[in-house]
Amino acid sequence: MSGIKELIRTEENGTLSFGDYELAQKAKRSDYEHEGDLYKIKTYAEITKLEKNGMFAYESVPGTAVHHFSATESGVSFEVEGEQDAQIILGLEEDAEYKIYIDDMSIGTMKTNMGGKLVLSVEIGASDASVPVKVVKL
Repeated sequence: MSGIKELIRTEENGTLSFGDYELAQKAKRSDYEHEGDLYKIKTYAEITKLEKNGMFAYESVPGTAVHHFSATESGVSFEVEGEQDAQIILGLEEDAEYKIYIDDMSIGTMKTNMGGKLVLSVEIGASDASVPVKVVKL
């Protein structure tokens, strides 16, 4: 796997894939429609940021490629890849508690802040494999 060359796309299973950490220059795409919502993506080697209907949804530093991103009332799941470890911020429900799974292992629970943001660190290995991340609302 590698960066999403079209910056954002809808997969056959209805999930989203987005981001291209291989870009040296910032690229963006606005007004991408998916299931009645509008998405905006900004991505390159240093950062990947996704907005849904003008609201914060995902950010990683450095930039990443995200595969099969799915956000529901009960949480978020996706696979992430990049060239190095990444700090990921997710836009979720304010003041809610979530159980976090990274690479299919529970790393415990976390509570979102007043803005609904949850911050994770994901160790991304040197291989081409993506790391599964699952955030489940308690």
